[in-house]
Amino acid sequence: MQIEDYIKAGKIAGEVRENVRKKDWIGSTLAEICEYVESEIIKRGAKCAFPVNTSLNEVAAHYTAEPNDPKTVSDSDLIKIDLGAQINGYIADTAVTVNYDSQYDSLVQTAENALEAAMSMIKSGVKSKDVGRKIQNTIMDMGFKPIANLSGHSLDQYTIHAGKTVPNMWSIGSFDFSEDVAYACEPFVTAKNGLGFVRNGKIKNIFALSSRKRTKDDEADKLLEFIWDNFNMLPFALRWIVKEWEEKEARRLLDILIKKKTVKAYAILVEASGKTVAQAEHTFIPTQTGVTVTTIG
Repeated sequence: MQIEDYIKAGKIAGEVRENVRKKDWIGSTLAEICEYVESEIIKRGAKCAFPVNTSLNEVAAHYTAEPNDPKTVSDSDLIKIDLGAQINGYIADTAVTVNYDSQYDSLVQTAENALEAAMSMIKSGVKSKDVGRKIQNTIMDMGFKPIANLSGHSLDQYTIHAGKTVPNMWSIGSFDFSEDVAYACEPFVTAKNGLGFVRNGKIKNIFALSSRKRTKDDEADKLLEFIWDNFNMLPFALRWIVKEWEEKEARRLLDILIKKKTVKAYAILVEASGKTVAQAEHTFIPTQTGVTVTTIG
């Protein structure tokens, strides 16, 4: 049953997130963090819903480690660790900002407070724009700025962004939250003097299938089938491919699939003025009387 799978995936994702929150990552490489988090999800009986995002400082989202990524976490870094678990394609999406520099404590706490405020008002029938207003007001009351063009999203089987947007600001368009539908809420917060929106960066290291159309290149088509068999339409990383293909060849075949438009590549998202960003995230299912937060941990 899908609700049970959502809840099981959420319990696993929440447990792993809380372990991530407690660990000292100073001196660890991003590759080591990704390997640890993804193996903890698998060890608990789920699959990864997407590559763990390890986004540092002004990078808000969509950075995952390259194979043997040498980037290392220092005591002045703020790192968003965004992770997902799935059971039979039913997804739990959650994130924590890990911080070792006291100047960012309030920024990180603001993201957590905004998420908590949103969860406290959710039930079926609540309007998404009212949740966006609550998140925005919570962030601004604490002297920070929400990222206007990042939002949460509805979830469906093997689909992370299933069509509905859970805003982090008041918005004109709106929908009513539905009972027994899964959503992710993820406030992103930056400095008051930041621009408050993200732009695409140059790096693209998260990918997903957009089509299963054959390319007429036998090796590329083998990779295409490997992606479908292992990840379905969910995002994946080069790190997951090099277990089967040598890295240089994996990159070459991936480039073919991207050029043929059977695979899409996601750019990292960077705060437009270079200000540091914090994030907090839960997956939740509204009920008539309140909300089931699946990733409570």
